[in-house]
Amino acid sequence: MQKLIDKAEVLLEALPYIQRFFNKTIVIKYGGHAMDDEDLKVGFVRDVILMRYIGLSPVIVHGGGPQIDGMLEKIGKKSNFVEGMRVTDGETMDIVEMVLVGKINKEIVSLIHRYGGHAVGLSGMDGGLIRARKLWIMRRGEDGQEKEPLDIGQVGEVESIHPEVIETIKNNKWIPVIAPVGVGPAGEMYNINADLVAGKVAAALQAEKFILLTDVEGVLDREKRLISTMNAEMAGRLLKEEIIKGGMIPKVNCCLQALREGVKKTHIIDGRVKHAILLEIFTDEGIGTQIY
Repeated sequence: MQKLIDKAEVLLEALPYIQRFFNKTIVIKYGGHAMDDEDLKVGFVRDVILMRYIGLSPVIVHGGGPQIDGMLEKIGKKSNFVEGMRVTDGETMDIVEMVLVGKINKEIVSLIHRYGGHAVGLSGMDGGLIRARKLWIMRRGEDGQEKEPLDIGQVGEVESIHPEVIETIKNNKWIPVIAPVGVGPAGEMYNINADLVAGKVAAALQAEKFILLTDVEGVLDREKRLISTMNAEMAGRLLKEEIIKGGMIPKVNCCLQALREGVKKTHIIDGRVKHAILLEIFTDEGIGTQIY
């Protein structure tokens, strides 16, 4: 009997969070190990379906870098990166679009339907959702002083998000699933970093929360301890002091940009933990780093 009572207590702990976030938009960037492990994939999908059924409005933006690498390897094409960005020629862009839009997006939508949810897959071309422009990488010239623009192909940055199609899907109680492929002014396709797309989507929707699933525990302090919550000022200071470093820098900057553009709270959490999203949103302790 006590085990049953404990389960009821867990549900009651979640009640104030369910009330607070009822009908609020939660944008989730889905990627990393959570997309590779079968148990984590099913757990993630069921968590999102639960969120939808209890009245929250989840929006998923997914990545797919490792899957793109795998497909390029199959056709004998080497992946090249500059400043962490994939060099994307025409052939690579075809593969990117095929993997992100034609494979991963449809797999996520199919899995949501299999477990009783309702979802619609989208990319930047649907309803003019993601307007993009070419991204130029600036790096130092040979003399080490002046910076010169480097063309890395069909890699883009978000110019604008037109969220009407997302709102239509959300208003009909379905879950939007978005592939990070944008469209330029002449109809050309661009490969865009999924974290950046997710942050811009969260801002365009004025989301209550923006959650980044990663393969690390969260933001760590100088002693490698998890920082459970911090404000934007503290995050900026830790960046300046180089306590936040490496691959965490762009993720924290992405969160800070989303906050500046109207998102209420942002979260960097460990997607390797089963039910990570539910634990972060519906428990008092949470599991990752909250930036507000």
